Amino acid sequence: MFLNILAHHEKNRSIKVDYIRSGWSVSQAFNECLRAILKLTPLFLVNPKPILENEIEDRWKLFKGCLGALDGTYIHIRAPSVYKPRYKTRKGDIATNVLGVCDRNLNFTYVLPGWEGSAADGRVLRDAVVRRNGLKIPEGNYYLCDGGYTNGKGFLSPYRGYRYWLRDWQGRWGFLRSSSWYSVKVHNRITSACCLIHKYIRGEMDVDPLDMDMEEQV
Repeated sequence: MFLNILAHHEKNRSIKVDYIRSGWSVSQAFNECLRAILKLTPLFLVNPKPILENEIEDRWKLFKGCLGALDGTYIHIRAPSVYKPRYKTRKGDIATNVLGVCDRNLNFTYVLPGWEGSAADGRVLRDAVVRRNGLKIPEGNYYLCDGGYTNGKGFLSPYRGYRYWLRDWQGRWGFLRSSSWYSVKVHNRITSACCLIHKYIRGEMDVDPLDMDMEEQV
């Protein structure tokens, strides 16, 4: 039931019909699974390894010391009216600004959900770096990031004025593609859980369907 809700953004009322359970039972099971997944955070978040000088893969061999890449993304939510101005993005959507950090194999190494949509990417990143258990970057290493971040120690952004084209792809969690009726706090916890399960799936499957979808779009 938990995976069905996240993957397909199924509502409680449809899940209780499909699984012949009461709405209370569905909600209880969902929250139990959510708590259990989040307890596995230390196991599922990857410890990034830097690119070495003897790297042979063409796409990475010029990035000695690189730990991976990071970026911010907007996750749509439903916020109380009084808080909507804080969560409104530049495009007028109501969303949270989530920082995601991945290694070269697209496994999450750090996730910071919960910032309001009005917050700039740079501000969210600064918060991640100064947190006690936040994003740590060893001396001599760095992350790749886009032009929304400052090019400096620990972060390598593209040259200004150069246009980088990014292809859109849907991802595996339908829940994150549209707003839900969960509270902002719970929605942020679900976002983290999706990132953790993503790592588990990639570790258990010989071929991730997401990789195949991305290759078809290139």
